[in-house]
This record gives sequence, C-alpha cells and structure tokens, in this order.
Amino acid sequence: MQIKPLNIPDVLLIEPQVFRDDRGFFFESFNEERFTRLSGIRPRFVQDNHSQSARNVLHGLHYQIKQTQAKLVRVIVGEVFDVAVDLRKSSPTFGQWTGAVLSAENKRQMWIPEGFAHGFVVTSDSAEFLYKTTDYWAPEHERCIAWNDPAIAIDWPINGMPTLSFKDQKGVSLADAEVFA
Repeated sequence: MQIKPLNIPDVLLIEPQVFRDDRGFFFESFNEERFTRLSGIRPRFVQDNHSQSARNVLHGLHYQIKQTQAKLVRVIVGEVFDVAVDLRKSSPTFGQWTGAVLSAENKRQMWIPEGFAHGFVVTSDSAEFLYKTTDYWAPEHERCIAWNDPAIAIDWPINGMPTLSFKDQKGVSLADAEVFA
C-alpha cells in the first residue's frame, strides 16, 4: 500500500498493492495497522455505505456539521471523479478542493478527513461506490454546498448539467454555508 497526500495534504490517495494472475486479483482493501503506520491516522469506522449511480449523477458536496465524519471511499464497479473541499476556516486551504479518479480498475481509495465536504460524479455508465465513516449518518446535521459554487470552482469532468438529487439541487454557496472553526 502506498499513501500519497493530494494538493490538500490532509486528503490522502491510497494505492493498494494488487496481486494479479490468470485467476483474477487480490488486495487488502483496508489494514488498520498498515494504514496507521503509513498515515499516522487510526480511524474508528462505525458505518459502511454502498451506493450505485448512473453516468453523470453527481452527489454532493455533503458534510455533517456535528457528528462529523471522516470517510475512506472507493469504487468497486465503474469510475467516479471524487472530490473533497476543505471547510476548516482556520486552514490555509480553506475553500479549496482536491480530487482524484477512483475506479474498479485502479482500485484507488481516498481518505477524506473530518472538516471536509465530499462529492463525486459518475464518469462511467454506472458505478458502485463504497465508503466507511467514522461516525453515523445524522440527517439533522447534514449540510450541502452547491456542486457548482464559483467560489470553489471544481473542475468537474462533465459536459452539461449533471443529474442531482433534490437535496443537492438545494446546495448553498460556500459563503452561506456553516463551516468548521
């Protein structure tokens, strides 16, 4: 396993060691001891989530203002462009985003720490997305920032308007969002 910080150093790209032969492949999708040794982070996961979406579906930018969640995300079918936005007001990267292509083929994962909004868009015909969280989903604390906020200026790899949930259509600007100290 290799762990590389992205352009926001707290967001990590994890590349597992994949063993392939004519029968298929094998890799450890998570090893707490190795993850902690390489990242300095010892997460306590309490919930696993699994979603499936079609091409051009965009989820996000989601976060919980209380019961904050760090996430370890990956794709097991298809491909997505995954994004994290720093919402920590005291951070030098506040309001900035970072992203990576995650796919069933590349088997990459992304670590998104607490204090970040998260989103992704499906760039294949469909995708299945798995993520572990460090706290439980709390809809009363969930917030959403507009996927296309010009203050953040995410370079989404899409043409035209993505397919959005009702919740995501109501996302607010970063200027109007509740953020972290």
